[in-house]
Amino acid sequence: MKAPKRVRPTPSPAPQDSAATYKDAVTRTVEVAGVRHAYRDLGPRTGTPVVFLTHLAAVLDNWDPRVVDGIAAERRVITFDNRGVGASTGTTPATVAEMARDAVTFIRALGLDQVDLHGFSLGGMIAQEIALTEPQLVRRMILTGTGPAGGPGIKYVTRVSHLDSLRALLTLTDPKQYLFFTRTAAGKRAGKEFLARLKERTADRDKAISPRAYLTQLKAIHRWGLQTPQDLSAITQPVLVANGDADRMVPSRNSTDLARRLPDSELEIYPDAGHGGIFQYHQQFVTRALAFLARP
Repeated sequence: MKAPKRVRPTPSPAPQDSAATYKDAVTRTVEVAGVRHAYRDLGPRTGTPVVFLTHLAAVLDNWDPRVVDGIAAERRVITFDNRGVGASTGTTPATVAEMARDAVTFIRALGLDQVDLHGFSLGGMIAQEIALTEPQLVRRMILTGTGPAGGPGIKYVTRVSHLDSLRALLTLTDPKQYLFFTRTAAGKRAGKEFLARLKERTADRDKAISPRAYLTQLKAIHRWGLQTPQDLSAITQPVLVANGDADRMVPSRNSTDLARRLPDSELEIYPDAGHGGIFQYHQQFVTRALAFLARP
């Protein structure tokens, strides 16, 4: 993949106060190659920034503020909307490779030459692609709730998403309660707490993903699931892999496979937890992630 042509970004307001929390973080934009990317930027301005790559159907407001604020207590954190999603303009790409190119373009438009990546679910697939095609851009990587190209069960994400969305509609529940969490008492409680945290931001909320963009992202994930497995031994950066032990969207065995195939990896599996294991165990995850990112 060729490195995207550097384009001078449209000036945006000065970075916000590093003490701000995610629910109050200013939504900014940077325009490059005709696409306006919406993003939020918080945390100290020292060290390597951590760019968050988000999941299927997600916009800026779908990141757990406890995870963002926890990491931003020590590291600069940047979240952004993928092309064609939320407040970002353009057309949603139909492949993970295209999404990776967009992410690289966005990162470089901010003037960053090296970053750490945290990719959750679809974002973890994008992160792998970036590390394989633009290795000099990535220092360390955290892959959560995700799997490798061609991983078992990934091609069924569309089926699982549609089924759980229907279950949610019939029970007047947010689909993430089914998609991200187990149906045990602990899982149900964690899901309700997570969904409540997502509502803490009341002003300047992002736009929801459009149905067309959502279906396009599903198609990209389906293609990833059918793709020929990649040579992950080429990813030599340190990687932290984390997931719940009962992930229905991207089956948990994909996390074990990722950790096995990556040369320099660590694996964290949370008990009685699903796709959103890092949100259910947000305190433990943040502690582990900060320690991982702080190593030389």
